[in-house]
Amino acid sequence: MPQAEAENTIKSYPGVFSCVIPVKWGDMDALNHVNNAVYFQYMEEARAQLFQRAGLAMPAKKIGILAHVSCDFVKPILYPETIEVRLAISKVGRSSLTMTALICQQGNINQVYAKASFVLVGANATTGKIEAWTSGEVAALAGCLVTE
Repeated sequence: MPQAEAENTIKSYPGVFSCVIPVKWGDMDALNHVNNAVYFQYMEEARAQLFQRAGLAMPAKKIGILAHVSCDFVKPILYPETIEVRLAISKVGRSSLTMTALICQQGNINQVYAKASFVLVGANATTGKIEAWTSGEVAALAGCLVTE
């Protein structure tokens, strides 16, 4: 597909979904900062809350399977802290949904701890077979995004 044609298929949605999470002492590792694997749990919690708010939470006929994730760790998170995970929809494909995530200090988006992106693939919850995201599902998710 030519580049210009590919760019026309990409639709991003303005706004973010924000999820506030208090850091627990148990999130820390032996190096006295939040273990890097826990950052993925924070993003998972934010995704779960987004899908819940959009009315797409389990039990559901459609699920989002995490197909890809990448994360740049910017600064260690130390206890005590309250973080904010900010999600944005950056691309909607037929069956894929690409989102970006920013993990920052609650109320201070200039204090960034991590930047990430991930791809969710829509699938039938019963069979696991890949399914396209419906316009209603995408609209429900986009409706949870707040422009600032």
